[in-house]
Amino acid sequence: MTAMSAYGSRRLIRVVWPFVAIVGALLLISAFSFNALSTIRAYVGGEGLWSKAQKDAIYYLTRYAGSRSEQDFQAYKAAIAIQLGDRQARLALDRPQPDLQQARAGLLQGGNHPDDIANVINAFLWFRHVSYLSQAIHYWEIGDSYIVEISGIAERLHDGFTRSYIGEDELMVLSRRVSDINEELKAPARSFSEVLGEGSRFATTLLWWVNLMAGAGLLLLTVRQVQVLLRQSARFEAELHAEKERAETTLNSIGDAVVTIDLSGKLRYLNAVAHHLVGGAGKGAIGRYFEDVFSMIDLSGSGMDLITTSQLRAKCESKQTYPSLRLQGLDGSSHMISLVVAPIHNSLGQVDGLVLALHDKSIEQQYINHLSWQAAHDALTGLYNRREFEQRVTRALSRLMVTETSHALLFVDLDQFKLVNDTNGHAAGDELLRQVCRVLQEQLGLSDVLARLGGDEFGVLLEDCRVDEALDKADRLRRAVQQSSFQWEGIPFSISASIGMVFLGEAGATLAEALQAADIACYMAKEKGRNRIQLYSSKDTELAVRSVEMAWVQRLRTAMEQERFCLYSQEIVPLRPAAKGAGRHVEVLLRLRDENGNIILPASFIPAAERFGLMPDIDRIVVRQTFETLWNMRSLGDRSIDVCAVNLSGATLCDDHFLDFIRRQFVSYDIPAGMICFEITETSAISNLQQATRFISELKGLGCHFSLDDFGAGMSSFAYLKHLQVDYLKIDGSFVKDMVDDSVDRAMVEMINHIGHVTGKKTIAEFVSAPEILAALQSIGVDYAQGYFIGEPAPFIPPLHGRPQSVLYRLPGGE
Repeated sequence: MTAMSAYGSRRLIRVVWPFVAIVGALLLISAFSFNALSTIRAYVGGEGLWSKAQKDAIYYLTRYAGSRSEQDFQAYKAAIAIQLGDRQARLALDRPQPDLQQARAGLLQGGNHPDDIANVINAFLWFRHVSYLSQAIHYWEIGDSYIVEISGIAERLHDGFTRSYIGEDELMVLSRRVSDINEELKAPARSFSEVLGEGSRFATTLLWWVNLMAGAGLLLLTVRQVQVLLRQSARFEAELHAEKERAETTLNSIGDAVVTIDLSGKLRYLNAVAHHLVGGAGKGAIGRYFEDVFSMIDLSGSGMDLITTSQLRAKCESKQTYPSLRLQGLDGSSHMISLVVAPIHNSLGQVDGLVLALHDKSIEQQYINHLSWQAAHDALTGLYNRREFEQRVTRALSRLMVTETSHALLFVDLDQFKLVNDTNGHAAGDELLRQVCRVLQEQLGLSDVLARLGGDEFGVLLEDCRVDEALDKADRLRRAVQQSSFQWEGIPFSISASIGMVFLGEAGATLAEALQAADIACYMAKEKGRNRIQLYSSKDTELAVRSVEMAWVQRLRTAMEQERFCLYSQEIVPLRPAAKGAGRHVEVLLRLRDENGNIILPASFIPAAERFGLMPDIDRIVVRQTFETLWNMRSLGDRSIDVCAVNLSGATLCDDHFLDFIRRQFVSYDIPAGMICFEITETSAISNLQQATRFISELKGLGCHFSLDDFGAGMSSFAYLKHLQVDYLKIDGSFVKDMVDDSVDRAMVEMINHIGHVTGKKTIAEFVSAPEILAALQSIGVDYAQGYFIGEPAPFIPPLHGRPQSVLYRLPGGE
């Protein structure tokens, strides 16, 4: 009905607006007519003043010629001033740029009423070249020429009388001319008056006809629009009937039941859904009372209250909502519904009934129950999911605070799942998970909670369980998985499970602490050989170390996302005269800025990064930042660095994609390959000899250098040294730092230096912390030295105007 009302309003506006336009036009025409008549009256009045002033001026000038009285001359000047003012106004308005201020002053001098001056000026400017006004102005100009001549005669007489030089003959001539001008002015003055009269009569007639025609047009339009209104009324009635039919069809088509009642409770209307909802009671329901047809019980309160008409009527002024009701049908059917009640207002704005919208929630409730189940369960196995499992563990932790009991938390991780999944596809992996789920459920009681936490990891919560009982149940789970056989397409697979177990409260009071403890215990079970149970204990130092390392994993990932790794550099100086004079040789050292901006040394986080496979990613960061910094330094004109050493981990040597990454860096950052010297430890090189040999060979082909770091620490690398194409041997610092006081350490340094020179490699001594060590290394013949005595590590950044810069330049395009 709102849309219909808006449509009707628009149609009404289309009918009415012509009347408004005609009335507006009449008002404009009337205003213009009054204004035009007022202007004509002003011109006529001005003409009368001008004519009277002309007669007075002639009269007093003639008297002055005979009397030579100054009083007569002043009377003349007063009279001629009116005509001169009108002349001033005409000349001001005739200019290319009219001087309105001077024109107004002239008209005021001419005796015109101040209220008429604006109309006189506007008429002159707008209708200057229109017929009647153009003729009048022409006669005005003729009259002004005589006024100028009269003014000249008057000034001649006044000047002659004042100086006593005018003769009788001249006085007679001038007096005769004044008399002639008086006669000659009659014709243009009369013509001016006649033109104004004709213009006034023409304008009056024209305005009369315009008003008459506008009135006739309004009358015709009124007749037409009345006819339109009659047709419109008939159309509105038809559309209203159609709208009622559409509303009836819509109400019967919607999914909710719609019922209307009056204030006495009698039913006025039920749509098709309402009839269906109440069943047989809907037949002949119109006119019956609401309670006779609908029996609705409110389930939201503490009691089972019946919804009555009086209850609905008591709050009929506003919309009411009942979210949870049970509709009891007379045929015994029952429906869960929600009810919305809204008032119906009459044309006076008073409430004269209620509309009830009943929404059947039966199917919706089933859907909600299904969604609730999905939110708490794993779709593949039907077990609880991680979210629901964590809620159960949280509740168990809360009970520990009020009761004396114990709850065991188990993490179960399959040992062969990756093998099955990778070799036979996800379908095989999914079937294995479903089979293991059934095996685990068979070993658990009704009070035990089993959940799939993700991937091949399951969680078990054993509530109110002693240590021996928990260990026994965990072992049953382990043996059941081990003894179950899994086949896929005729291929058998042996499967087993590693189990980490923790008693809630042992690892801490929070959910995160309990889950982390179970995760660490499960990791240790795998690390110790798999297919075993690891019980978490806060006093176990090995578990404590693993706990710290696992905590570092997330910190390192966050640091990589937030780009909090930074580089330092330390100088490597030549000790032999032959090597001196070349460019700088530096080693890039990794540092980490923590959440508070403090610098953390790599010894704190590298073990965790190596254990959990993060080193290849960290090495990429180091290489990229090193290349960026070198490129920026060279762009700024700093080419002092000749060799820059970059450390690589053993895991990176086995990364098949790392070589391509380095090649892309050389493409992105235009730096010579000979500047880069990659350092690898002897342990990682020997442990991955084949990969290390290929890695070194590929990069040396590009022009890079290599250094074997920590050489001599294990004394296991001498046999392989001739196979590794490295350029530098870095003597392990454990020998260098005490070589002055320990002859064995000195001998080791001498031996490694000798072997390096024999194999054609240069040697670098680390940990040079005192001048005595430096002197000993020079006497032995070591090529290079590095240590705190040489120089402490400093931020590796390009210079800016001769000073260190606090941040790295970033170059787009690098990986």
